[in-house]
Amino acid sequence: MARRVACPTCGKSVEWDAANRYRPFCSERCKLIDLGAWADESYRVPVVEDKDDLDSSTPTENDRGGSPR
Repeated sequence: MARRVACPTCGKSVEWDAANRYRPFCSERCKLIDLGAWADESYRVPVVEDKDDLDSSTPTENDRGGSPR
């Protein structure tokens, strides 16, 4: 028996099977909705910048070959 999963777009129960060419989606429509969200940059990975890392990676006047003040 094939494993059943929820379609990531609509939540409908779908068989996780090689015969389902849209897996993990239930249909081409749901697959295209998800693709559109990626293309529209709706999905984002949150980034937390560490202030210490930013300070140490910013070049100073001496690093750039300029004269110290």
